[in-house]
Amino acid sequence: MSSFKTPTFQDRIGSAAKAKKKALEQRRSRPPIDAKVAAERQAKSIEREAKYREKAAAKKAEQQALKDAKAAEAAAKAATAAPPTEAEAKPAATRATPHERHGNSAVCILQSRHQPF
Repeated sequence: MSSFKTPTFQDRIGSAAKAKKKALEQRRSRPPIDAKVAAERQAKSIEREAKYREKAAAKKAEQQALKDAKAAEAAAKAATAAPPTEAEAKPAATRATPHERHGNSAVCILQSRHQPF
């Protein structure tokens, strides 16, 4: 059973060509853009771009100032920090392991689930 095709392939190609021709004619028939209007549009575009750049630069400067303030605050906090306690001053290798903390390392190793400390 053959299907019913009203617009054939050739019909579709012809209508597409007509539409393209009509669009080109409309484009050609438009009046040219006035030089004064084009210059105004370009000036507005340049002004808009300059405002955007100023805003971006201000935002970047504000972010840098916040970053510097945080760094200064961290430096001041580090300078006034208390000296490390005896336990903190020990090297990591000399600290007790979790198994040694509760005194029964053999049982702890054999357990299937080790509870974190």
